[in-house]
Amino acid sequence: MRIGALARETGVSERLLRYYEEQGLLQPTRLANGYREYARSDVTAVSHIRSLLAAGLPTTVIAQVLHCVHDDGGRLTPSACPGMVQHLERQRARIADAIAHMTAEQRVLDGLLAAIPSRPGETKETGRD
Repeated sequence: MRIGALARETGVSERLLRYYEEQGLLQPTRLANGYREYARSDVTAVSHIRSLLAAGLPTTVIAQVLHCVHDDGGRLTPSACPGMVQHLERQRARIADAIAHMTAEQRVLDGLLAAIPSRPGETKETGRD
């Protein structure tokens, strides 16, 4: 199938599909006229890529672990490939660190907002009526 058909079937733009190819996530064959020809399995691969991106994995990691995931009744399931667990645990730790950092920032902002004297007609939470 051509790139336009893959884009329609997956809901992913042609530009993004080309980016996935640049990142080594998709490997379409090239026809003599230069057109990309995608396999039926690329529809599934794009779905897996989108799921892994939604989990926060960078494309460099996805390129290393894409072959380690499969569908299990419509649910993405990782296999026990070498490095897969480490990549997932590293991403989870990065997200947990980001959440902790943002929670600390939120506490500081809450303290600053609480320290602002109320003006007539405003509430502390929104600055409006």
